[in-house]
Amino acid sequence: MRGFIANDPSCTTKFLISDGVNARSLVRSLVNRMEGSGKEEYKIQSFDMETQKLLKTALKDPSAVDLEKVSSVIVDQSLKDQVFSKEAGRICYTIVQAEAKQNNGSVFRRNLLNRLQQEFKGREEMRKRSLQEWVCYVSFICNVFDYLKVNNMPMMALVHPVYDCLFRLTQPDSLRNEEEVDCLVLALHRIGEQLERMSLQRMDELFCQLRDGFLLQENLTSLGRLLLLEVLEFRAGGWTLSDTAQKYYYSEVAD
Repeated sequence: MRGFIANDPSCTTKFLISDGVNARSLVRSLVNRMEGSGKEEYKIQSFDMETQKLLKTALKDPSAVDLEKVSSVIVDQSLKDQVFSKEAGRICYTIVQAEAKQNNGSVFRRNLLNRLQQEFKGREEMRKRSLQEWVCYVSFICNVFDYLKVNNMPMMALVHPVYDCLFRLTQPDSLRNEEEVDCLVLALHRIGEQLERMSLQRMDELFCQLRDGFLLQENLTSLGRLLLLEVLEFRAGGWTLSDTAQKYYYSEVAD
């Protein structure tokens, strides 16, 4: 199942740009999206002064603050701020580590997971209400999955919820939406290999749906199709791109 992507990039290149789309602009956009997430930095200073104080205290002395309130602040901000949703896992990780070191506690982590579960149960209604909020939620839960570990292993409680969110992003209505495709591809670049180690079967099923969407679905945007092709080749290559694929996707950006 891993070898379903074509080995000849010239075939897919012709398929992608046969409608006259400028390949250079597509590749440049792809690179900006792939690299942008890692370069974005969220400033705690964007919060009001009271919330800044709450978060700064939680990062250094978690027992001195209401950790349920802290988790709510972080989740609420993640659901409305796309930059923060991609980076909030670092803050969560720091608070979890500080609390464990201070008193071997897990109050913050428990409240964070409870809130994530609440939002997960209402994910379809969330998507109908606000596509941006839904994309932020997926980015956030994937970011938390990436950062929070138990005995250096991903948290089992998050594995299937994360998979379920990614499966939703492979549905036809989501694949027609560039923002959701972007979210899906960025998530797979970030945590795909970790997820695969937790459940190879679900990852195979996910990529079957991605392949079918890429090959069979109509009304995909040119950039959306390119993003899907890139991540299909990325996984087929063992979560890395071959030299040939690397040259195709990224070489034109350098000049």
